[in-house]
Amino acid sequence: MTRPNKDIKPNPLHFPGPGMLERAVQLVRFLRKNCPWDREQTAESLIPHLLEETHEVVDAIREGSDKDLEGELGDLLLNVAFQIVVAEESDSLDTESVYRHLEKKMVQRHPQLFGNVEHQDWERLKKLERAETEGVLAGMASGLDPLTASYRIQERVAGVGFDWENHLGARDKVAEELDEVTQAAEAGDSAGLEEELGDLLFAAVNLTRLAGSHPTTVLARANMKFRSRFEHLEKLARDDGLIIEESSLEVLNTLWEKTKSS
Repeated sequence: MTRPNKDIKPNPLHFPGPGMLERAVQLVRFLRKNCPWDREQTAESLIPHLLEETHEVVDAIREGSDKDLEGELGDLLLNVAFQIVVAEESDSLDTESVYRHLEKKMVQRHPQLFGNVEHQDWERLKKLERAETEGVLAGMASGLDPLTASYRIQERVAGVGFDWENHLGARDKVAEELDEVTQAAEAGDSAGLEEELGDLLFAAVNLTRLAGSHPTTVLARANMKFRSRFEHLEKLARDDGLIIEESSLEVLNTLWEKTKSS
Protein backbone atom coordinates (compact mmCIF):
# COMPACT_ATOMS: atom_id res chain seq x y z
CA MET A 1 0.00 0.00 0.00
CA THR A 2 1.41 3.39 -0.98
CA ARG A 3 1.70 5.85 1.86
CA PRO A 4 0.44 9.37 1.16
CA ASN A 5 3.07 12.06 0.66
CA LYS A 6 2.63 14.51 3.51
CA ASP A 7 4.60 17.15 1.63
CA ILE A 8 1.93 17.44 -1.06
CA LYS A 9 -0.57 20.13 -0.14
CA PRO A 10 -4.25 19.49 -0.92
CA ASN A 11 -5.72 21.31 -3.88
CA PRO A 12 -7.26 24.45 -2.32
CA LEU A 13 -9.88 24.70 -5.07
CA HIS A 14 -10.89 21.06 -5.33
CA PHE A 15 -14.65 21.48 -5.33
CA PRO A 16 -16.75 18.34 -5.77
CA GLY A 17 -19.00 18.20 -8.81
CA PRO A 18 -19.82 16.34 -12.03
CA GLY A 19 -17.28 18.25 -14.14
CA MET A 20 -19.63 20.25 -16.36
CA LEU A 21 -16.82 21.90 -18.29
CA GLU A 22 -15.25 18.53 -19.05
CA ARG A 23 -18.63 17.21 -20.23
CA ALA A 24 -19.00 20.24 -22.51
CA VAL A 25 -15.50 19.63 -23.86
CA GLN A 26 -16.32 15.97 -24.55
CA LEU A 27 -19.47 17.06 -26.39
CA VAL A 28 -17.43 19.39 -28.62
CA ARG A 29 -14.91 16.62 -29.30
CA PHE A 30 -17.80 14.45 -30.48
CA LEU A 31 -19.14 17.26 -32.68
CA ARG A 32 -15.71 17.89 -34.19
CA LYS A 33 -15.43 14.22 -35.08
CA ASN A 34 -18.88 13.74 -36.56
CA CYS A 35 -20.16 17.09 -37.89
CA PRO A 36 -18.52 18.68 -40.98
CA TRP A 37 -19.41 22.23 -39.92
CA ASP A 38 -18.03 21.83 -36.41
CA ARG A 39 -14.90 20.14 -37.75
CA GLU A 40 -14.15 23.08 -40.08
CA GLN A 41 -14.27 25.72 -37.36
CA THR A 42 -11.16 27.49 -36.10
CA ALA A 43 -10.57 29.61 -33.03
CA GLU A 44 -10.81 32.73 -35.19
CA SER A 45 -13.94 31.66 -37.10
CA LEU A 46 -15.69 31.11 -33.76
CA ILE A 47 -14.96 34.59 -32.42
CA PRO A 48 -18.22 36.16 -33.78
CA HIS A 49 -20.24 33.38 -32.11
CA LEU A 50 -18.36 33.82 -28.83
CA LEU A 51 -19.01 37.56 -28.83
CA GLU A 52 -22.66 37.14 -29.81
CA GLU A 53 -23.32 34.60 -27.07
CA THR A 54 -21.62 36.84 -24.50
CA HIS A 55 -23.90 39.73 -25.44
CA GLU A 56 -26.95 37.46 -25.29
CA VAL A 57 -25.98 36.36 -21.77
CA VAL A 58 -25.75 40.02 -20.76
CA ASP A 59 -29.16 40.73 -22.32
CA ALA A 60 -30.73 37.83 -20.40
CA ILE A 61 -29.22 39.09 -17.13
CA ARG A 62 -30.48 42.63 -17.69
CA GLU A 63 -33.93 41.43 -18.71
CA GLY A 64 -34.14 39.26 -15.58
CA SER A 65 -35.19 36.16 -17.51
CA ASP A 66 -33.94 33.06 -15.69
CA LYS A 67 -35.12 30.77 -18.48
CA ASP A 68 -33.31 32.76 -21.17
CA LEU A 69 -30.22 33.05 -18.98
CA GLU A 70 -30.08 29.29 -18.53
CA GLY A 71 -30.08 28.76 -22.28
CA GLU A 72 -27.63 31.57 -23.06
CA LEU A 73 -25.17 30.43 -20.39
CA GLY A 74 -25.29 26.98 -21.97
CA ASP A 75 -24.52 28.49 -25.38
CA LEU A 76 -21.64 30.47 -23.88
CA LEU A 77 -20.29 27.36 -22.15
CA LEU A 78 -20.36 25.56 -25.50
CA ASN A 79 -18.32 28.35 -27.08
CA VAL A 80 -15.77 28.27 -24.25
CA ALA A 81 -15.50 24.50 -24.65
CA PHE A 82 -15.08 24.92 -28.40
CA GLN A 83 -12.12 27.25 -27.91
CA ILE A 84 -10.51 24.79 -25.48
CA VAL A 85 -10.92 21.84 -27.85
CA VAL A 86 -9.55 23.74 -30.86
CA ALA A 87 -6.49 24.77 -28.83
CA GLU A 88 -6.22 21.26 -27.40
CA GLU A 89 -5.91 19.85 -30.92
CA SER A 90 -2.76 21.90 -31.43
CA ASP A 91 -1.37 20.70 -28.08
CA SER A 92 -1.23 24.26 -26.76
CA LEU A 93 -3.51 23.65 -23.77
CA ASP A 94 -6.28 21.44 -22.39
CA THR A 95 -9.10 21.64 -19.86
CA GLU A 96 -6.78 20.79 -16.99
CA SER A 97 -4.22 23.47 -17.86
CA VAL A 98 -6.97 26.08 -18.28
CA TYR A 99 -8.35 25.29 -14.85
CA ARG A 100 -4.91 25.16 -13.22
CA HIS A 101 -4.13 28.60 -14.62
CA LEU A 102 -7.40 29.89 -13.19
CA GLU A 103 -6.74 28.19 -9.87
CA LYS A 104 -3.25 29.65 -9.54
CA LYS A 105 -4.51 33.14 -10.36
CA MET A 106 -7.36 32.99 -7.84
CA VAL A 107 -5.07 31.70 -5.06
CA GLN A 108 -2.66 34.58 -5.77
CA ARG A 109 -5.44 37.14 -5.82
CA HIS A 110 -7.11 35.91 -2.62
CA PRO A 111 -4.18 35.50 -0.21
CA GLN A 112 -6.50 36.24 2.69
CA LEU A 113 -8.40 33.04 1.87
CA PHE A 114 -5.47 30.74 1.07
CA GLY A 115 -2.72 32.19 3.27
CA ASN A 116 -2.13 34.04 6.52
CA VAL A 117 -2.24 37.57 5.14
CA GLU A 118 -4.74 40.38 5.21
CA HIS A 119 -6.94 41.31 2.27
CA GLN A 120 -5.04 43.20 -0.44
CA ASP A 121 -6.24 45.46 -3.21
CA TRP A 122 -7.16 43.47 -6.35
CA GLU A 123 -5.40 45.82 -8.76
CA ARG A 124 -2.22 45.86 -6.69
CA LEU A 125 -2.14 42.05 -6.71
CA LYS A 126 -2.58 41.98 -10.47
CA LYS A 127 0.24 44.51 -10.84
CA LEU A 128 2.55 42.15 -8.91
CA GLU A 129 1.65 39.35 -11.33
CA ARG A 130 2.85 41.38 -14.31
CA ALA A 131 6.52 41.47 -15.15
CA GLU A 132 8.50 44.25 -13.49
CA THR A 133 9.32 45.69 -16.91
CA GLU A 134 5.66 45.95 -17.91
CA GLY A 135 3.72 49.15 -17.44
CA VAL A 136 0.55 49.44 -15.39
CA LEU A 137 -1.58 49.47 -18.53
CA ALA A 138 0.21 46.59 -20.27
CA GLY A 139 -1.78 43.56 -21.37
CA MET A 140 -5.22 45.16 -21.58
CA ALA A 141 -7.55 43.54 -24.08
CA SER A 142 -7.56 45.55 -27.31
CA GLY A 143 -11.13 44.52 -28.16
CA LEU A 144 -12.80 46.21 -25.19
CA ASP A 145 -15.49 48.72 -26.01
CA PRO A 146 -14.27 52.28 -25.29
CA LEU A 147 -16.51 52.69 -22.24
CA THR A 148 -15.20 49.55 -20.56
CA ALA A 149 -11.63 50.34 -21.64
CA SER A 150 -11.85 53.72 -19.89
CA TYR A 151 -13.09 52.03 -16.73
CA ARG A 152 -10.31 49.43 -16.79
CA ILE A 153 -7.61 52.08 -17.42
CA GLN A 154 -8.85 54.05 -14.43
CA GLU A 155 -9.01 50.91 -12.26
CA ARG A 156 -5.44 50.01 -13.10
CA VAL A 157 -3.92 53.40 -12.40
CA ALA A 158 -5.98 53.63 -9.22
CA GLY A 159 -4.37 50.35 -8.16
CA VAL A 160 -1.00 52.09 -7.94
CA GLY A 161 -2.37 55.14 -6.13
CA PHE A 162 -3.10 57.49 -9.05
CA ASP A 163 -6.67 58.33 -8.12
CA TRP A 164 -8.96 60.86 -6.50
CA GLU A 165 -9.57 60.45 -2.78
CA ASN A 166 -13.30 60.18 -3.43
CA HIS A 167 -15.94 60.92 -6.06
CA LEU A 168 -15.96 64.65 -5.25
CA GLY A 169 -12.66 65.21 -7.03
CA ALA A 170 -13.97 63.35 -10.06
CA ARG A 171 -17.18 65.40 -9.94
CA ASP A 172 -15.20 68.64 -10.06
CA LYS A 173 -13.19 67.26 -12.99
CA VAL A 174 -16.42 66.59 -14.89
CA ALA A 175 -17.49 70.20 -14.30
CA GLU A 176 -14.09 71.41 -15.51
CA GLU A 177 -14.28 69.31 -18.68
CA LEU A 178 -17.83 70.50 -19.35
CA ASP A 179 -16.62 74.11 -19.22
CA GLU A 180 -13.88 73.26 -21.73
CA VAL A 181 -16.44 71.66 -24.03
CA THR A 182 -18.50 74.85 -23.88
CA GLN A 183 -15.45 77.00 -24.66
CA ALA A 184 -14.48 74.86 -27.66
CA ALA A 185 -18.04 74.90 -28.98
CA GLU A 186 -18.32 78.67 -28.63
CA ALA A 187 -14.95 79.11 -30.38
CA GLY A 188 -16.12 77.01 -33.32
CA ASP A 189 -13.14 74.70 -32.85
CA SER A 190 -14.46 71.36 -34.16
CA ALA A 191 -11.24 69.43 -33.57
CA GLY A 192 -10.87 70.87 -30.09
CA LEU A 193 -14.53 70.18 -29.34
CA GLU A 194 -14.13 66.53 -30.26
CA GLU A 195 -11.11 66.21 -27.99
CA GLU A 196 -12.86 67.94 -25.08
CA LEU A 197 -15.94 65.73 -25.51
CA GLY A 198 -13.67 62.71 -25.20
CA ASP A 199 -12.16 64.14 -22.02
CA LEU A 200 -15.66 64.80 -20.67
CA LEU A 201 -16.76 61.23 -21.31
CA PHE A 202 -13.57 59.88 -19.72
CA ALA A 203 -14.15 62.07 -16.65
CA ALA A 204 -17.78 60.93 -16.44
CA VAL A 205 -16.65 57.29 -16.46
CA ASN A 206 -14.23 58.08 -13.64
CA LEU A 207 -16.98 59.73 -11.60
CA THR A 208 -19.20 56.70 -12.16
CA ARG A 209 -16.42 54.37 -11.01
CA LEU A 210 -15.69 56.33 -7.86
CA ALA A 211 -19.41 56.51 -7.10
CA GLY A 212 -19.33 52.69 -6.98
CA SER A 213 -20.94 51.79 -10.30
CA HIS A 214 -19.86 50.47 -13.68
CA PRO A 215 -20.46 52.82 -16.63
CA THR A 216 -21.81 50.11 -18.95
CA THR A 217 -24.36 49.08 -16.30
CA VAL A 218 -25.64 52.55 -15.52
CA LEU A 219 -25.69 53.56 -19.19
CA ALA A 220 -27.61 50.41 -20.11
CA ARG A 221 -30.20 51.26 -17.46
CA ALA A 222 -30.40 54.85 -18.69
CA ASN A 223 -30.92 53.58 -22.25
CA MET A 224 -33.71 51.28 -21.09
CA LYS A 225 -35.36 54.07 -19.09
CA PHE A 226 -35.22 56.50 -22.02
CA ARG A 227 -36.52 53.90 -24.44
CA SER A 228 -39.42 53.02 -22.15
CA ARG A 229 -40.36 56.67 -21.70
CA PHE A 230 -40.09 57.49 -25.39
CA GLU A 231 -42.26 54.53 -26.32
CA HIS A 232 -44.78 55.85 -23.78
CA LEU A 233 -44.49 59.28 -25.40
CA GLU A 234 -45.29 57.71 -28.77
CA LYS A 235 -48.39 56.06 -27.30
CA LEU A 236 -49.57 59.35 -25.77
CA ALA A 237 -49.06 61.04 -29.13
CA ARG A 238 -51.09 58.36 -30.93
CA ASP A 239 -53.85 58.64 -28.31
CA ASP A 240 -54.00 62.41 -28.92
CA GLY A 241 -54.02 61.94 -32.68
CA LEU A 242 -50.59 63.56 -33.03
CA ILE A 243 -47.89 62.74 -35.57
CA ILE A 244 -44.52 63.00 -33.82
CA GLU A 245 -42.60 64.06 -36.91
CA GLU A 246 -45.02 66.96 -37.42
CA SER A 247 -45.19 68.04 -33.75
CA SER A 248 -43.24 70.94 -32.28
CA LEU A 249 -40.54 70.41 -29.68
CA GLU A 250 -42.76 72.21 -27.16
CA VAL A 251 -45.52 69.65 -27.70
CA LEU A 252 -43.09 66.75 -27.46
CA ASN A 253 -41.60 68.13 -24.24
CA THR A 254 -45.10 68.39 -22.75
CA LEU A 255 -45.71 64.73 -23.60
CA TRP A 256 -42.28 63.84 -22.21
CA GLU A 257 -43.11 65.43 -18.85
CA LYS A 258 -46.32 63.41 -18.77
CA THR A 259 -44.32 60.17 -19.20
CA LYS A 260 -42.22 61.03 -16.15
CA SER A 261 -45.28 61.66 -13.97
CA SER A 262 -47.23 58.56 -15.00
